[in-house]
Amino acid sequence: GSFERADARTVRSVARTATMGRMHTPGKGMSGSALPYKRSSPSWLKITSAEVGDIIAKLAKKGMTPSQIGVLLRDNHGVAQVNSVTNSKILRILKGQGLAPTLPEDLYCLIKKAVSVRKHMERNRRDMDSKFRLILIESRIHRLARYYKLAKKLAPNWKYDSATASTLVA
Repeated sequence: GSFERADARTVRSVARTATMGRMHTPGKGMSGSALPYKRSSPSWLKITSAEVGDIIAKLAKKGMTPSQIGVLLRDNHGVAQVNSVTNSKILRILKGQGLAPTLPEDLYCLIKKAVSVRKHMERNRRDMDSKFRLILIESRIHRLARYYKLAKKLAPNWKYDSATASTLVA
């Protein structure tokens, strides 16, 4: 009777793997890339570690973010994983050459989003949904900033200020 039904329900819920949900949405998206098992560079890739480093430096000087550099290397140069070719990640290569961005990329993107929403709010004062979304974005900024201060990636006195945020992303 009811015991069999409850038992079937628990089995069903155990069969689904628990995934961490998104912060401010109900989604529990499962999509993501799967890295190859072999960590070494593919045999068909003829580009050397030094060449990849030069390309990364050149693109960083143009003002590209590490993820944009990774996408460009993947699409135009056939480098699926920079780490497998150079034994070092893009951001570490940039730090070694003194080209690393001052703000971490995810924090920079959130600040950029907050600035654009605030600009939208100036034009559309009565848009209450975007006012709510701005609060959520800024709470993510504060949370991320707290983490980066603890990890010593940001100065301990760094503070997000909406008035000066547009200068950070300009």
